[in-house]
Amino acid sequence: MTGPVPTRPVVVTGLGLVSCAGEGVAAHLAACRAGATPRTDAATFAPYPVHPVAPLTLDGQIPKKSDQRQMEPWQRLGVYAAGLALDAAGAKADAALKAAMHLVVAAGGGERDYAVDGQILTGLRNAADPGAYLNERLLNDLRPTLFLAQLSNLLAGNIAIVHGVTGASRTFMGEESSGVDALRIAQGRIAAGQLDIVLVGGSYNAERADVLLIHEMGGYLTKPDYRPVFARGNAPGFILGSGAAFLVLEAEAHAEARGARPLARLDAVASDRTKRRDGSVAASLTGLWRRAGLTSPDVVISAATGCGGITAEEQDALAALAPQAPVRALGDLTGHMLEAAAPFGAALAAALVAAGEAREVAVTTVGHRRGEGVLRLTTAGEG
Repeated sequence: MTGPVPTRPVVVTGLGLVSCAGEGVAAHLAACRAGATPRTDAATFAPYPVHPVAPLTLDGQIPKKSDQRQMEPWQRLGVYAAGLALDAAGAKADAALKAAMHLVVAAGGGERDYAVDGQILTGLRNAADPGAYLNERLLNDLRPTLFLAQLSNLLAGNIAIVHGVTGASRTFMGEESSGVDALRIAQGRIAAGQLDIVLVGGSYNAERADVLLIHEMGGYLTKPDYRPVFARGNAPGFILGSGAAFLVLEAEAHAEARGARPLARLDAVASDRTKRRDGSVAASLTGLWRRAGLTSPDVVISAATGCGGITAEEQDALAALAPQAPVRALGDLTGHMLEAAAPFGAALAAALVAAGEAREVAVTTVGHRRGEGVLRLTTAGEG
């Protein structure tokens, strides 16, 4: 017989954040405190608003122009945020540390080249031999090794190339749930003693006509104007936001040995996937709340989408689970980032703890179609 698996405290030592609220921890804490309406572009893709990422000086984290050019926007955002996290953790200049650092990324299917999509579809209308025409276009219009969408694991590959994080990498796909699972696996492997340090996160580019089309076909977008996430009852849905969040997680003893300051402890990441029926979201969150060991959080950060039914159900469940805690909707700060939603919630929670504004923070993620997650972050050094 084997005994219980030992667990080690897992701490956050680096954060990298970019969104419509700006760049870095200070900008996001300031925006969170102000509670102002997030920056919104309602014209480019009218009638669908989006939250565009703040302008970035890419050279600061991606010094080679050639690297910048070969990446699509979602990759640039992720690589940039990953660099910020490594800087904050004091790991950027430590080649040996980065060689041992594992990488876990939450990513969608990459970006489609919808200019090429449109050209192919237009040309097919009058092609004498549609099959031959399609083969010719696919051979000549696409980059080598790629299909019509950028490959999901290119973000991890570019982080390895640009920043030298060369330990094993994993890329999780699956909308909001992928972000929860990326954090769950990273936290679990460190806690179990399998790894000492992991760079984990995700990115999303909302400023794309193709993703707006996909989500509108499912009825998931709100329009035409911004409304707070929990006030979209008459116009349910989400407003997509461009951005990225990366965290450096490591064993508390490992951080102490290298002199890194813990910002917060990531005590638990619990995930679930239910059949969406009336009451299923509330029941799932209640069970996950217990599994995460949450007691009386000072703040709840919710990655609620604003979609009809599930958002109201989550709001009611949180009112019962944490009646004294204010609930802050991540979508009111950054917009909805799908795969990057859970990493962003975790990073904001760690920032609040590090700033002394909370001792225990709960983060919830309810996917627009599937998947639920709950995270618990506390002050480093405390249970």
